[in-house]
Amino acid sequence: MVSDTARITDLPLEVLEHILVILDPLDVASTAQVCQLFRGLVYSADDEHFWRALYLAQSFDDPRQAVTYLGNRRTDIKWREELQNIIRARTVVNDVTVCRPDERCQVLRTLLDMVTNLPPLPFPESEPTSRNVVWMQTLLQDGEFLDLESHSHEEEQLRARLHTWFGLTDRDALATKRVVSRAYVYSQRNYLPSNSFGPFMRDGSGVVNWVHMQKLAHVFASALVEKEEDEELAFEICSMSLPFCQGVIPPSLDLSRETDWAGVEGLWRISYCFMDHRELLIYNDPNLPEDEPLDHTIFEDGELEETFSAVDIFFRVINVERDPDHPTRPKINYVGEMDGNFSIVGYVKLTPDHQVRWHFVAGNGDQPVWWGEAIVMGNIRSQYGVLGAWSTTLHDPQDPIGPFWMQCQHPIED
Repeated sequence: MVSDTARITDLPLEVLEHILVILDPLDVASTAQVCQLFRGLVYSADDEHFWRALYLAQSFDDPRQAVTYLGNRRTDIKWREELQNIIRARTVVNDVTVCRPDERCQVLRTLLDMVTNLPPLPFPESEPTSRNVVWMQTLLQDGEFLDLESHSHEEEQLRARLHTWFGLTDRDALATKRVVSRAYVYSQRNYLPSNSFGPFMRDGSGVVNWVHMQKLAHVFASALVEKEEDEELAFEICSMSLPFCQGVIPPSLDLSRETDWAGVEGLWRISYCFMDHRELLIYNDPNLPEDEPLDHTIFEDGELEETFSAVDIFFRVINVERDPDHPTRPKINYVGEMDGNFSIVGYVKLTPDHQVRWHFVAGNGDQPVWWGEAIVMGNIRSQYGVLGAWSTTLHDPQDPIGPFWMQCQHPIED
């Protein structure tokens, strides 16, 4: 009698490979342990033909069609390594107890790679098409993995960045979580000269502080999607979320040769919110020593109401300046006007950690009053927009502060 294993190994190698390709990658790894033939098919090939086929059989985007966060085509695809990292990340998210201490950051980097390398959309009105996005929504929507305690500064920043890109999770609807985010966003202690009064590290490096960004996103997105704790969170309708992270890059556009690589020119809607100024002053008690925490009670009674408003402003690029640290992404200087009186002057440039930073001052006539610092969310030119914090140009401890969000309504066609 011939064994089942013997019969299956008598099949042509092409058929065996096809069988393996339609299996889950974890099952492929198990099958490779059965005999030398299967192990050779999976691990001994000189090229990555099998691993490319296995990767493309999964519910992921084809990385050959994807662009990076800054809009560059991928040229260094390592099919086997990337697929193994993705499947390991999936395993860890589903059961964090199997995660080794030395791989916590690697898992987060893998998940970030999945959401920052996406196929671009050809037009603003194009429907989102990313399979990575759908896969990630299913994997992370309950919010448990994104709420895990981080064991290092690097892990904390990676987790906060992933959470910011992902958008609201089911757990973000909890009132206790919103209290924490509001308390952070409206604390004057988080807006200092050392972090340019914005969501940057306090060491003066200009590197993005993703913990700050995640709090800003939570406060603003929660207002867009008001939800009671016992209702299902309709995350898919909020444009501050993963489905809106695909960049809008026409096939004919080469961003490395484009002066306005960030898509600045066009009609933008600036939405902003703030809390009652008297309550802001009470919360930021100037008589409280710096080493004592602020009293969060004002956010806990459920009666605090934020005021929301929006203005539409047309931005125009006036010139660009060479950035020696980023030769293909020059600094973009821009201006904006509204009603012939209110004006904005600012710039867009890459940070030391390669994020897209927007800075502006604004006011009536030639007297700037308002100050804004923000970071592009999603891939370059995505419909997620730009998220940040506003304050005054005087930066007085008693001046107002708050989050703001910008979306391009009508870009200038390239």
